[in-house]
Amino acid sequence: MQEFRNPSLFLKTQLIRQRRTFEIQMLAKRFTYPSPGFSHYWNYGAGNKMLKKINHVSGKEEIEKFAELLYEYDITGDNVIQELYIKTGYHKANELIDTALEKGIDSVNDAPVCLKQLFKEVDKVPEWLDMDLLNSGSQFCRRVGVFGLIVLRNYCLMGGYESSAINKPLIYTEALKKGAAKRMAETIEFWVNVTGDGAMKPHAIGFNSAVKVRLMHAFARATIMKVPTWDNEVWGVPINQCDMIATNLGFSIIFTEGLRRLGFRPTEREVKGVLHLWKYIGYLLGIPSDQLPDTEEHAIQLIYKWTMFQSPADEDTKALALALKNEPLLASYPKYKWQKKALIKLHLGYNYYFLDNRACQTMGLPKTSFRYLPYLAKCMNAGAEYFNKPRRPFYNSAVKLGRMSQEKIKTAFLSGHASALAQYKH
Repeated sequence: MQEFRNPSLFLKTQLIRQRRTFEIQMLAKRFTYPSPGFSHYWNYGAGNKMLKKINHVSGKEEIEKFAELLYEYDITGDNVIQELYIKTGYHKANELIDTALEKGIDSVNDAPVCLKQLFKEVDKVPEWLDMDLLNSGSQFCRRVGVFGLIVLRNYCLMGGYESSAINKPLIYTEALKKGAAKRMAETIEFWVNVTGDGAMKPHAIGFNSAVKVRLMHAFARATIMKVPTWDNEVWGVPINQCDMIATNLGFSIIFTEGLRRLGFRPTEREVKGVLHLWKYIGYLLGIPSDQLPDTEEHAIQLIYKWTMFQSPADEDTKALALALKNEPLLASYPKYKWQKKALIKLHLGYNYYFLDNRACQTMGLPKTSFRYLPYLAKCMNAGAEYFNKPRRPFYNSAVKLGRMSQEKIKTAFLSGHASALAQYKH
């Protein structure tokens, strides 16, 4: 671990910390309104149907105000990196974090102030938290089974790559060098952890995973800020609150919408439950809870604001999309090459189904005849939905079987990419 090598960059970081004391006079240069790519999604793609659910569509002035969050970030997490990780070393700091998560902050002898502040925040149960509603959301995530992971990979993750700006922290943390396998494995493991039964209770597996990801983000931010070519005036602060909100919405409202397009019919409570689950996860990740939605309408308004100022795809977009497309070739599972090639075509089919021709071709994704398979999946799921409503006898079985399939994929994925994970542990 090293201190910031460039004093001017370190000073810039400190000035950004004081952002709340003065008014931002200019937008980040990444601000592109209306977004060349995402405008098509809202005007002609799947987003057009989503817009019909809201009463107010934000204009440029509101979107500019929202974009000011590009200069907001998790100060508490950053303090832990500066005062604990950099001063004591990565492994020693992780040991203290693990102890605090397993036994409580009081069990950490001479815990630094920054660590006490972090756990003061995450251990405080917010007044708005409704565990029954959260559980309804996590049950929905489990009952959709393998299709939940298909939507995450081929709609939420691949779709996000179309924004060249949100991709930049991945480039600066050498995501291409580490490979798509590592990111996919970590994403699947995190998602399965936080959506488990009782996983979000204080210091349960999902709760602990969220806190660790929060610190991983802060560590990545500190790493990026040491790179002289990173420019806050262009991209905003690395892993800022604006992009964090968008990522959170990808796991909630975009995830839910993707499953609807595959024939699932979540109840109103299930939709609110998914939003509530990710509001709490976002809270643990350091996102101010008043910035996260409670209703589907608010969620659509927020994701609309974010997408409508995104700069178009660039060469980094294409490189990340290609890496994700070819990810199955790098895994030891499935075993045979023909199976891996078939899996690539299957994922491409879902990419085209969710993202349409324009977006996929912009990202350099080839066409495939497998693009018609999602229609079959939609029909199959629509039929099964009749039996899988809450309070019907098959519901609990659907939740149990869905989670079993997700756990199997998680295990296969982690074992299939064990070498990549071992090579880049953090």
